Amino acid sequence: MQPPLGNNFDTPTPSPSLRPEPAPAPAKKFRAWLWLLLAFSVMCNLLFCLIGMAWIGSRSRSAEFQPLQERFYAGNEHASAKIAIVRIENVIAEPTLVYPMKQIEQASENRDVKAVVVRIDSPGGTITASEALHQRLTELREGTARKWKPSGPKPLVASFGGLAASGGYYIAMPAQPIFAERTTLTGSIGVYAALPNIAKFAERNGIELDLIKAGDIKASGSLFHTLTPQERQPWQDMVNAAYERFLQVVAEGRGIPPEKWRSEKLFEKEIFEYDAKGNRVVDPQGQPKKVKYARVRADGGTFTAAEAKQYGLIDEIGDLFAAVDAAAGKAGLTDYQVIVYERPLNALDLLFGMQANSPTPALPDWSKLSQAAYPRLWYLAPNAEMAGIWSFIQSSLSP
Repeated sequence: MQPPLGNNFDTPTPSPSLRPEPAPAPAKKFRAWLWLLLAFSVMCNLLFCLIGMAWIGSRSRSAEFQPLQERFYAGNEHASAKIAIVRIENVIAEPTLVYPMKQIEQASENRDVKAVVVRIDSPGGTITASEALHQRLTELREGTARKWKPSGPKPLVASFGGLAASGGYYIAMPAQPIFAERTTLTGSIGVYAALPNIAKFAERNGIELDLIKAGDIKASGSLFHTLTPQERQPWQDMVNAAYERFLQVVAEGRGIPPEKWRSEKLFEKEIFEYDAKGNRVVDPQGQPKKVKYARVRADGGTFTAAEAKQYGLIDEIGDLFAAVDAAAGKAGLTDYQVIVYERPLNALDLLFGMQANSPTPALPDWSKLSQAAYPRLWYLAPNAEMAGIWSFIQSSLSP
């Protein structure tokens, strides 16, 4: 029996298409214009940012030569005589010297500044930067600066914050007297060089470095090369020379002969021996083992303020205002104002919305980042290696 006419069983019904219908022409044009406007907006914003950064950079390049702003800190704001507080903080490194040097320069040149207190809160830093600050502070005290026009010799007093160790202690030697807070850690008189070495890691992971050199010890300090005794010795000689310089500086500054810093035992006693996990080591009979423990002034370790005073590393325990009073006494002042110098802003300060009328911020100087990887000799407190490396990274964001 044939199906009735008009039945569609023999004719398949077309299935609907899975593809979306083409957008109307006006919608296509709208999206095209939207993307075009978005791209134009991004390009304009980028251009404005570049122009703004170039303008800031053109001004910040001269920031090193612009005077720092003085800020009243204490005393009589209307007094003509001034005591300047020069702040030296964080790791002392070549890229971070602009601000400390500028403070020293302005305090030295200003005839109204009759005395200076150098406020130090630093774990130390590189031997070169520490030596540079030591020399500039000596010139400030004696009025013999070569890079600027000093207004005459000025009494110099040191005040230690929470930490004034190694290079932070080194730069205080031109000052007399030296004050430390009751909670200050100071000393750490020693030198080291840290040379990263990944030779074993490279060997385990199939990494090779073909080294072609001229000179027997040219490869000393390479990341992929383990030091031979002959390659290690020049580094040891440099460390020894820097250590001798440290002893000479502290001997002159504190009036204690170098040999007493190096070898005079401050005390000697027996202490319990501990293993790497902090457990006491015992002998075969189960009794705790003891070892001899002694300290000398220049063994690289830090001292508390009380110990530093007892062993002649500092003169007095007192706060910043005690140091200011001592500076005023040395300068014969009874009516004076205490000033500090404002730190220039950097790019991060601008990013996080510092005041618009503050000193012009400086652009990041990414070229300084590579300096973090240089091999160096350090006047630096124990366990401060990462702080030293970070100081070079951070300095790329600072003036």
